[in-house]
Amino acid sequence: MKKGPLFYAKILLFGEYGIIKDSKGLAIPYNHYEGGLQLGNTSDISVADSNQKIKKFYSYLKEQEEANPDLLDLDLNQFEQDLAEGLYFKSNIPEGYGVGSSGALVASIYERYAREKVTVLENLTRDKLLKLKEVFALMESFFHGKSSGLDPLNSYLSIPLLIQSPQNIEPTGLPSQKEGKGAVFLIDSEQVGETGDMVEIFMNKMKNEGFRNTLKTEFIKYTDACVADFLQGDIQGLFGNLKHLSKTAYHHFKPMIPIHMRGIWKNGIATDDYYLKLCGSGGGGYILGFAEDFEKVKEQLKDYKLQIVYRF
Repeated sequence: MKKGPLFYAKILLFGEYGIIKDSKGLAIPYNHYEGGLQLGNTSDISVADSNQKIKKFYSYLKEQEEANPDLLDLDLNQFEQDLAEGLYFKSNIPEGYGVGSSGALVASIYERYAREKVTVLENLTRDKLLKLKEVFALMESFFHGKSSGLDPLNSYLSIPLLIQSPQNIEPTGLPSQKEGKGAVFLIDSEQVGETGDMVEIFMNKMKNEGFRNTLKTEFIKYTDACVADFLQGDIQGLFGNLKHLSKTAYHHFKPMIPIHMRGIWKNGIATDDYYLKLCGSGGGGYILGFAEDFEKVKEQLKDYKLQIVYRF
């Protein structure tokens, strides 16, 4: 087996939690991090560790294929053979950080072993995108208990995706990056988040009618507005809606915000210099930030590790 192609990390700019309840979403590839399948020597601890994890994933996929033969069709014999020869996932994508480490692995395995795979080069009709998303959701649920399939889809296609609803996803273009003062950036919380745990907290909150109403009338409303503003390049509108989104998240998604990050979250809202939001399910990993003057904010957040994702 030659080295497999590399798949990028992803960032869900907007739509975390909301897309579970039909908000819009916008996901972009993040080529700062990447991973790919290759064969290695299992006497190396990191190779052996990855190989063992993929073996468990293989067993899960074998069960799923037997239960869902119409959906999943993988060359499991080749997969098993490659695992015996030291197949592992060489990746620098941090795990538990909200940037799609499991999504990139799922994309890699689909690309390598799917028999009737949808390729990136063909005409990606809505039906093909939805089929891919369904396959990826089934595969990735091994890692999180439940998956929308969006992370692997974004990683596999490596193009920005606009999520209009769970059944309506389309490739989209982003306004071209300018060397302006503004930036979308990541802040490292320096702790790992557990997606499954965070989703469980969210699902328990959803049992509360007041929370469901807030989600609909505030969180989803501002998420949808942010997606529209961002795609249209309406910076003024975007920052107005981001402030509302950041406030709503602070008040209603507090368990997902690491305790030591809450002070800077509140400070951003108070000063209007930047606004923070969850990156993925939260609980740790990265926090997403938006600033109209990144240099100014860099000074304010000098105690944190920052990474630029997008400039405007």
